[in-house]
Amino acid sequence: MRLLIVESPSKAKTLKKYLGADFEVLASYGHVRDLTPKTGSVDTDAGFAMKYELIERNSKHVEAIAKAVKKADEVLLATDPDREGEAIAWHLAEILRSRKLLDKKIVKRVVFYEITERAVKDAVKNPRELSMALVNAQQARRALDYLVGFNLSPLLWKKISPGLSAGRVQSPALRLIVEREEEIERFKPREYWTLHLDSHKGKQKFSARLSQFAGEKVQQFTVETEARHQEIIAALHAAKEGRVARVEKKRKQRQPAAPFTTSTLQQEAVRKLGFTAERAMRTAQQLYEGIDTGKGTVGLITYMRTDSVNLSTEAIADIRKYIGKTFAADYLPNEAVVYRSKAKNAQEAHEAIRPTDIVRAPDKLQST
Repeated sequence: MRLLIVESPSKAKTLKKYLGADFEVLASYGHVRDLTPKTGSVDTDAGFAMKYELIERNSKHVEAIAKAVKKADEVLLATDPDREGEAIAWHLAEILRSRKLLDKKIVKRVVFYEITERAVKDAVKNPRELSMALVNAQQARRALDYLVGFNLSPLLWKKISPGLSAGRVQSPALRLIVEREEEIERFKPREYWTLHLDSHKGKQKFSARLSQFAGEKVQQFTVETEARHQEIIAALHAAKEGRVARVEKKRKQRQPAAPFTTSTLQQEAVRKLGFTAERAMRTAQQLYEGIDTGKGTVGLITYMRTDSVNLSTEAIADIRKYIGKTFAADYLPNEAVVYRSKAKNAQEAHEAIRPTDIVRAPDKLQST
């Protein structure tokens, strides 16, 4: 028997259907270990050694996994494909190893970025070893949270309100906000006016800007009051003429927006749907883990935690084929548009967020 361990119980049900009777699929229900909640959990004098303990609310799930491991020939750790998921897989392995349950067992890491039958079966056929680089990256983030938050959070509770969180993200973010607010308060507003003309030549509309008046070049602060603004307008009306000094012709080319990353997905959900960021990610999680379409549960989007704008070669080919069949030829460029992430430190470890199947349109889904 082969045991596959995931994080989400809803995901476990879907994967069990895909993999069949040879597999047992269990869920860890998220993190299984965390730092002990006391001083010294991260020992800075001993190479930042970290002291962990089992998370009580998930202990029963760990026991169920341990019981299943005893009967399994192979253990596949299929937690989420990010640093947190890699760390959860490592913690599970460490717990099972400490109980001597992995002796003579095959233990591998399985990663898939979309919950479709093809992707899951391909991932199971091509397991890998745990990535300690990813595990250590997550541990470093957790250690920073602890070292900053353990000392700073009690101050917030005392000075502001109990239960507030301070850590490696909130504290620098608060400092940026404060510095920006101080910069805004130091700003000295200065009034200025610009003069524009909307006109046309035949059917061609154009916009013009006043660049010179009474022999003086019109710059940003040339007109500083509404009264002066009205004076110039009155003078222009009285003169009933003007001279075009320069004509600028510009050609604008618009590119479609890049595929969704986590941040751009949240921004569009807030802007267009009125979602909170939390609701956007909760909805994306559901779409990733799978929705019953009437023909069984299937994941509708790829993994939603990503800073990459890349798409796989297979996905691009499917999308181009769909465009060619569905729309006019003008909508299909000769070559696929290639996007690059603007973030300097983007990991780009996997794909952008995209539908798992471009042909599966929302209006064709039958929810049960």
